[in-house]
Amino acid sequence: MSSGGGGNAVVRRVGNRAESLLRRARRSHQLAFVGLLALTVTVSSAALAMPSFIPTTVLVIPLLLGGLLLRFRPLVLLTLFAMVTGSYVVSERASGLPKTGFVLVLGVVAWIVLTGAKVRSRLGVQGSRGETMLMELRDTLTAQGELPVLPPGWRAEQAIRSAGGASFSGDFVVSTTRPDEVLEIALVDVSGKGIDAGTRALLLSGAFGGLLGVVPVEEFLPAANHYLRRQDWSDDFATVVHVAVDMHTGEFEVRTAGHPPAIQFDAWSGRWQTRDADGPLLGLVETPDFVVNRGQLKMGDALFLYSDGMVETPRRDIERGTDRLTGHAERLVATGFRGAALELVDEIGGPGDDSAIVVIHRKTNPSESPDCAVARPGFTTKMQRRKAAMLRYAR
Repeated sequence: MSSGGGGNAVVRRVGNRAESLLRRARRSHQLAFVGLLALTVTVSSAALAMPSFIPTTVLVIPLLLGGLLLRFRPLVLLTLFAMVTGSYVVSERASGLPKTGFVLVLGVVAWIVLTGAKVRSRLGVQGSRGETMLMELRDTLTAQGELPVLPPGWRAEQAIRSAGGASFSGDFVVSTTRPDEVLEIALVDVSGKGIDAGTRALLLSGAFGGLLGVVPVEEFLPAANHYLRRQDWSDDFATVVHVAVDMHTGEFEVRTAGHPPAIQFDAWSGRWQTRDADGPLLGLVETPDFVVNRGQLKMGDALFLYSDGMVETPRRDIERGTDRLTGHAERLVATGFRGAALELVDEIGGPGDDSAIVVIHRKTNPSESPDCAVARPGFTTKMQRRKAAMLRYAR
């Protein structure tokens, strides 16, 4: 009984706290509305009393502040009040002023403010909170793609660049290391580009990241396909390349779902080999069959996962793009592929499409100092991304 009473007391305290916060929020909105009405009256009076010093355009200030502080309905009332007040002010001032033009400009500003407030009200946010939420979502998507720390002798790098330099990308990476030291990485390409695909990428990154390392390796793509079909998206799909690498032996398995094949560099022969593992696009087939391609990374070998934005453009087919990618990567063999992901995205990635690449390298010298480059979807200059690569690293 005492335990139940204590639990009820906690519930009551939480309820009282929530009710107190709601009352405080309502009070703050009411105070903001009253304050802005007072501000409108004040600047209007000042504009009438000192027409030579205070222009009528100061009436725009309460509207702009209202767009940041008020909900939609109070903002409508403030806008109507400001329009009436502004019309009165310009009618009382000198006849030489462009009265009609000012009222029209004030009306346009009011329309812009109300339009933005209406969109935010549909999202349930106000003011600049919507922009803050978008930045938080972008950072969440980026954080989910950070590669895990690898054991000595291994290096993993990833880089993503959004089409047009937008803040969101339809390409994303999820990764984990299983308890038996099997590294799993999935590079996903959501249909669409940039911001249009960013919201779907955020949804899928959370879901796929939750599946990775939890379900058996061979069941990841079927489970991801099942999840995508449950969303009931009419014309949206995703492509995936999924790899699992044993950090002890270097043996790996690659599976793809409508995605360009992985590429392996063989350090002993100096050759590049595509690891084809054909599979259907995620979300199109109820029970797809994903073929596995098995191989091994020996000392000095590397495995490249990439999106179609790295190899395909309207003027270049995938085969030529793949040759260009491997040709440029060939120049990085001597550096041990250090910084390869960032450089390849900068130099090879198509400007009109999201581009992403993951490089997994088994070092020739396991005692070599660890380093890793991680590029956020983005929006920084090439030099800033290179500096980020030197600051953020994983073994």
